[in-house]
Amino acid sequence: MPEIEYAGQKIKIDDEGFLLNLEDWNETVARALAQREGIEELDEHQVEIVKFMREYYKKFNAFPILKYVCKNLHQPRYCVNEEFINPMKAWKIAGLPKPDQIGFHSVDEQKRFYTMIEPA
Repeated sequence: MPEIEYAGQKIKIDDEGFLLNLEDWNETVARALAQREGIEELDEHQVEIVKFMREYYKKFNAFPILKYVCKNLHQPRYCVNEEFINPMKAWKIAGLPKPDQIGFHSVDEQKRFYTMIEPA
């Protein structure tokens, strides 16, 4: 089983880079996961987005609608796409489990994504 080490912590992840234990997450772990996803440094807006996604998941046990995230954080309409390109990166960095049957598909050249439930 793969693991990442960051700032003296060893954290277990699955083969696709999803955190295995939701409780292992903190901002330090988020930064390690971000680096693994090719994001050198998380900025204030990115941290705000992943924290919101975590809270939403804890409350509803579901992936939030992307525009809802941005609206509630008073950020631009496509903030998740602008900050992370692919929303699945934000989900991984938030330390949330791999969402079954959810995919993200771009609908235009600007790489704006929408959520699609994929058949089982």
